[in-house]
Amino acid sequence: MAHAATLEIRQLSKQYEVEGAPLKVLDDISLTITPGEFVSIVGSSGCGKSTLLRLIVGLEADYRGEVLIDGNRIVGTSLDRGIVFQEHRLFPWLTVRDNIALGLLNAGLGAQQKRKEVQAHIELVGLKGFESAYPHQLSGGMSQRVAIARALVNRPEILLLDEPFGALDAMTRAHLQQELHHIWQAEGITMILVTHDVEEAVYLGDKVVVMEPRPGRIRRIVPVELAHPRNRVDLAFTHVKEEVLREFAGTPPPAEAPLHPVGGLPAGLRFAY
Repeated sequence: MAHAATLEIRQLSKQYEVEGAPLKVLDDISLTITPGEFVSIVGSSGCGKSTLLRLIVGLEADYRGEVLIDGNRIVGTSLDRGIVFQEHRLFPWLTVRDNIALGLLNAGLGAQQKRKEVQAHIELVGLKGFESAYPHQLSGGMSQRVAIARALVNRPEILLLDEPFGALDAMTRAHLQQELHHIWQAEGITMILVTHDVEEAVYLGDKVVVMEPRPGRIRRIVPVELAHPRNRVDLAFTHVKEEVLREFAGTPPPAEAPLHPVGGLPAGLRFAY
């Protein structure tokens, strides 16, 4: 089992230069993610969700503020952080086994240990028997499983997921959400999921970070205090989902109707006889 890291983001701001003018993408983001926590990030397009992941993974270094793992500032990419994108990005000329093994190129393990780790992760994502298959022989969901296994085979401290199921059909998506939950519990690592799907965010996350756009800011962090495994049709699940949706849309919660002082009915209710 991998070591789970603590991620601290302190007053993070990021801007790009577009046609000679500064364009602020993230503004004053502060967030703490504890070891082994699953955090979902939702928000409309343009709120900087993917940019935030790129900064965490170390693909960009030009920003203000701090991004720390276990108290150490992130400098460049590292085997401690894996990432899965919406597109699986598998090499079509490599088998499932060889695509996953790419994640161990710089791991410093012997050949036998690499084979053992690759096989363990093939089984972890439910692809035993497909070791010698090529990407064109796999479904979209199976290809994403390979991408997840490749990101996990180094046993990173943090796994970042950028809309990993966005291109899949609803049935496959729901099934892979369950599989990802199983993997998270089995590996015990910190996971950060960016998604547009509020139900997915609530189903998987210990908390849901709701962002607002232009520039990207944290609007609210909604805790999901529901036991796993979660039932999507439970009333408590629906309440949390509706709470996140209200924040996502920027609308206030509905006011409760005042009770009638005598009969306990809403004050504005009238009957016709």
